[in-house]
Amino acid sequence: MENEWRLVVTGHNSANYNMALDEAIMKLSHGQDAPTLRFYGWKPAAISIGYFQGMNDEVDISRCKELGVDVVRRITGGGAVFHDKELTYSFVATEESKLLPRNILDSYKKICNGVIAGLGELSLQASFVPLNDVVVAGKKISGNAQTRREKAILQHGTVLLGVDVEKMFSMLRVPSEKMKGKLIEDIKQRVTSVEQQRGKNVSFEQSFHAMKKGFEKSFGVKLKEQPPAKEESMLAKQIVEERFANDQWNFRR
Repeated sequence: MENEWRLVVTGHNSANYNMALDEAIMKLSHGQDAPTLRFYGWKPAAISIGYFQGMNDEVDISRCKELGVDVVRRITGGGAVFHDKELTYSFVATEESKLLPRNILDSYKKICNGVIAGLGELSLQASFVPLNDVVVAGKKISGNAQTRREKAILQHGTVLLGVDVEKMFSMLRVPSEKMKGKLIEDIKQRVTSVEQQRGKNVSFEQSFHAMKKGFEKSFGVKLKEQPPAKEESMLAKQIVEERFANDQWNFRR
């Protein structure tokens, strides 16, 4: 019989709920026999900053409010990310499951192989670029971040379905307008999306089914769709209030 994993389906949610549910699943993962994979989107659009960044250093808050864009600090590292037209995944496993290599780079590669296989289902040939990127035609299409706490591993990452670089940079702080123009051109050279590569729009649902198949093939498992457990939803709500909806967390240095 095929090994069965849990696939948590939550659709589009606010930034603080998305981050809180990822953390709740990780905190409660020790009672789980198998890893949990989750696919989700962002509504409204959001900017998440890395754990070590300063919100006011990175983000133009008043512009975000103007555009109705959420802001949140992740528990994982890395830079500021604009979440809009994308599919986001999170992958949670315990260290005792021995499913992932102890080496960080090797574990990134193993999980990202699921993303690569999922992109293959969308007829895109992708590859892993250390430390934590997936590229198509030499351009980044997926960025990924990982944290390890209490012998549990959480990796989450994005798959860009579409990309609006101008909109993104209208909300990110850069030293000068001149520098902004150069950065926009640089990002356009280095970043791509499923839409750009396929020449047509790909829906969240299409990408969700492709990624599901990709992870199943890559890991040789069957993913069983389930809603979050009651305990996870309750803990996520508590974490939202304590942390992700709290300015002390989001704006701390």
